[in-house]
Amino acid sequence: MKIAFRPKLLDCLPGYDRNQFGKDLGSGITVGVLALPLAMAFAIASGVSPTAGIWTAIVAGLIISLLGGSRVQIGGPTGAFIPIVYGIVVAHGFGNLLGATMLAGIMLLAMGLTRMGQLIRFIPLTVVIGFTNGIAVVIFLAQIKDFFGLSIASLPAEFFARIKVLAAHAHTVDLPTVALSVSCFIFLLSYNRLAQRFALLRRAPGPLAVLVVGTLVAFALDLPVETIGSRFGGIPQDLPSFGLPDLSIHDFGKLISPAITIALLGAIESLLSARVADSQIDDRHDPNQELVAQGLANVAAPLFGGFAATGAIARTSTNVKAGGRTPIAGIIHAITLLGIVLIAAPLAAYVPLATLSAIVMVVAINMGEWHEFKELRRYSWNYRIILLATFFVTVLFDLTIAVELGMVLACLFFIYRMSELTRIERLPLDEAAQDPELLYPDGTLRVAAWQMFGSLFFGAVNKLEELLDPRAGHPEIVILDMTRLVQLDTTGLEGLENLRDKLEKRGCTLMLCGLNAQPGSLLQRSGFIDAVGPANVGVDIEHAMQRARDLLPNLMGSHDEDY
Repeated sequence: MKIAFRPKLLDCLPGYDRNQFGKDLGSGITVGVLALPLAMAFAIASGVSPTAGIWTAIVAGLIISLLGGSRVQIGGPTGAFIPIVYGIVVAHGFGNLLGATMLAGIMLLAMGLTRMGQLIRFIPLTVVIGFTNGIAVVIFLAQIKDFFGLSIASLPAEFFARIKVLAAHAHTVDLPTVALSVSCFIFLLSYNRLAQRFALLRRAPGPLAVLVVGTLVAFALDLPVETIGSRFGGIPQDLPSFGLPDLSIHDFGKLISPAITIALLGAIESLLSARVADSQIDDRHDPNQELVAQGLANVAAPLFGGFAATGAIARTSTNVKAGGRTPIAGIIHAITLLGIVLIAAPLAAYVPLATLSAIVMVVAINMGEWHEFKELRRYSWNYRIILLATFFVTVLFDLTIAVELGMVLACLFFIYRMSELTRIERLPLDEAAQDPELLYPDGTLRVAAWQMFGSLFFGAVNKLEELLDPRAGHPEIVILDMTRLVQLDTTGLEGLENLRDKLEKRGCTLMLCGLNAQPGSLLQRSGFIDAVGPANVGVDIEHAMQRARDLLPNLMGSHDEDY
């Protein structure tokens, strides 16, 4: 198998000029500034320090842009990872989170190198919508503690335990925190409308404007609210230490399941983001190269204290709208974040957690495709069951289980639908009814012909039993017209072999006609055609009927035996 490794950056460098660099520079700085509050907010919501979120955005964002398969993809921590990362931190600790992230990176790298990027697209839209909306609800609920300033040391990762703890501490609401968080929340929700009226607001991304305004208000009024400085001691201004996570061989066994979850979600979200970007810039990304970059990014980020990263749809869209058209914009975005950390890190200590929680809540609201719930009545019950099952299991239990359940349900419904489309219908043979050679003395036909439609596979093979029904008569020759049979699997082949054996025991000859390429190839390779007899395999129903006329004089012609 040939393994291709060609980052999109190499395709963009020929013909790259100063004009495009100017656009990429402006876009990269814009996205870098936007990424700062999001990286800190997502990190804190995930149960880790804001420093970890920033270095995830810097390291992973740089690698994804350098080596990725999309022109405009922006990588970093995302809201979708919040419930997963939080659950890993609560259950296994931050060190094991780094190990799970690196293990997930290796999985993503293997997926890209083995060219599995196209397979991710096989995940049904219903499953994607279900877990996306479910993740949005989980993220929203996780922010209630900081949004209302509740006095809770730590929230459980499990849904029902979390709701119980939040209800038990509802009386600890902090009014200054609520006033600030609600104000920031409303301000950010209405930011686009305000930007249309005030030109100054159009120059700054909404999350950054809310971050700055919320911090200034809290500082100027000396509000008694929790900040990054009071909880985390601020953000270090120097570079993080480089090194492997402190793990043992024993740790990796319990990290396989979380790593699979990170890899699966990272692959889905990054390729979904790249597909959205393709439609915006009229381009086509390389899904396998993108997975390779995602894998390397998730291996490298933990070496600098970062955690899980993937393609960020909101930041990628912002990059496109700001004029970015090459991976240079993503590289500048990472450099911008690095410059902010090295120059302005001390100021982050004053950022209120209430402001960051408001930003994450708005992200959760915007990431959900809530209109799909209104549209459910227009779709089939299969569609509704898959989407709602995935949604509720994501919220109540676990994302991995939700995706697995959604895929199983989708497969089962698909199998059922395909089996319904598979038909075996009896052909009338009106002309044969006028031929004395083809009739028993009582006037019934000595030949029966059936036409098959669709796919004869494991989910529909039971339909062959209809040919053995005593009510079908007592023919000496059974013809299967496969002109409209497009696919045959090994279970269908076994069904045909069983049919031939049972017919043979009753003195009945099986004939085939109209074989298409795939069924014909399988029947030939398996030796089925040799068992039936090449002469009993015709081009069409006319050839099969002529073969039947040639055979019938040599047959006993008794139809008194039990069929």
